[in-house]
Amino acid sequence: MIRIQSRQNAALRHLARLGRERKYRRSTGEMLCEGEKMLQEAVASGAQIQTLLVREGREGCLPAGLLAQLEQSGTALYSAPDALFCTASGVETPQGVIFSCVQPQWGADALDGKNQVLLLDGLQDPGNLGTILRTAEAFALGAVVLCEGCADPFSPKVVRSTMGAVFRLPCVTLPLETAIARLRRAGLPVYATALHADSVPLSAVQLGRAAVIIGSEGRGVSSAAIGQSDRRVIIPMKGRAESLNAGVAAAIVIYEMTK
Repeated sequence: MIRIQSRQNAALRHLARLGRERKYRRSTGEMLCEGEKMLQEAVASGAQIQTLLVREGREGCLPAGLLAQLEQSGTALYSAPDALFCTASGVETPQGVIFSCVQPQWGADALDGKNQVLLLDGLQDPGNLGTILRTAEAFALGAVVLCEGCADPFSPKVVRSTMGAVFRLPCVTLPLETAIARLRRAGLPVYATALHADSVPLSAVQLGRAAVIIGSEGRGVSSAAIGQSDRRVIIPMKGRAESLNAGVAAAIVIYEMTK
């Protein structure tokens, strides 16, 4: 394990850039993760760990033999004192481990054979996106599709919110029109969650084999998505609130799809 002693260290700067810059993450094909638990989730899921940075004095918090296992698999191992370690983290109270790994890659063929799919239309809040991915994986949803205008699924905040689901859940990035066409060819009806003149309650449609569109936090499902959907659905509410948080709405939809 190499001890980092300068802010100019290339590995330290690499980790910091992965946390800050979406363009850099895309160019390297890596993402930044934090925490011992997330590291164990990544290893258990078969993720390729590229660089591991441990806060000095926290080496003993890792499972016995893990560092040797990572070294054998080609991971570059580093340690750093607090002042330098914190420069690689984007949170106020960093955990004891920061690492980079190869981003999971899911192509359009990951949708093949999936009976229940969630389409996200312009969902921009990283916390909501992470919550949706975590919920979808918890209920064994087939896949989630990120359409135009969605947040980066590999940003540190999204990755933290998924609690490891990012390594396991098929998360496909596709244009909305392309995704809908592919799902329709597979025989899945497409429903849009939107308050519309012909909207019906979610319970009025069959969700055993279906795709459902969730819109953005501010404007909901786009008019283009509504126009391409087979039917519009709503989550009935008895209270006076006009709408639900996108993450909460998606969780209810996922539960109804998979119950």
